[in-house]
Amino acid sequence: MRKAGSKVVLLAIAIATAAPAGAQEPGTDKAAELAKKLANPVASLISVPLQYNYDQHYGADDKGSKSLLNIQPVWPFSLGENWNLITRTIVPVVSQKDIPPGTDKSGLGDIMQSFFFSPKQPVSGWTLAVGPVILYPAASSKVLGGGKWGAGPTGLALKQSNGWTVGLLVNHVVSFAGKSDRADISSTFLQPFLSYITKSKTTFGFNTESTYDWKNKQWAVPLNLSVSQLQKAGKLPVQVGAGIRYWADSPDNGPADIGFRAVVTFLFPK
Repeated sequence: MRKAGSKVVLLAIAIATAAPAGAQEPGTDKAAELAKKLANPVASLISVPLQYNYDQHYGADDKGSKSLLNIQPVWPFSLGENWNLITRTIVPVVSQKDIPPGTDKSGLGDIMQSFFFSPKQPVSGWTLAVGPVILYPAASSKVLGGGKWGAGPTGLALKQSNGWTVGLLVNHVVSFAGKSDRADISSTFLQPFLSYITKSKTTFGFNTESTYDWKNKQWAVPLNLSVSQLQKAGKLPVQVGAGIRYWADSPDNGPADIGFRAVVTFLFPK
């Protein structure tokens, strides 16, 4: 990464871990519980993460870049005494330059929604969840989406103990309808993750968000390091964070080297 890019990353991490003026820490017990739930993708907690990603060096000439804002509302529903249904939706807002070369586009990407059925109590210490995932061809431009409806299974397993969270999120999406002139989709997503929450409610995390394209036989493997801080501005708990990633592998003409991420998560505890 260029020196200017490194300075931007360091500044963002400093902002993420510093409490804003006038902010107050949540109550100790409630804050600890919120921080633990935030490390669990299927926790029974209404939240709206806004995740900004920047990646570069797309294309054969390495001139392409992409800014991606993922709006990711999480909404849990109680299904009786023993089960929860957690919906997780990803609405991407994209701005890309020179992808493909000479083409600049901004707009909405394809939307993905997961439905996790999860026992309210851990099973032998493990939180488990399974359900369907659906891909909606919502892209506002041909270059911003696949133009196909897709669906498949998704699942999650995680364990939390002494501030640590370790787990795995997976899904597999296959296209079943859509524009006939667009390529079929068969894609597997693997997200192993590890995080640690300190007594000050700072969370350090590491994960990969690896995707394997079965049609083109290509991997996309970003390695993500992040740090986030739970805060309270007024009555609203908010978690802010930032991180960097290294592209260990990517498709032909895909991103390379170092990328950047910043996240603001608005929480609505009961």
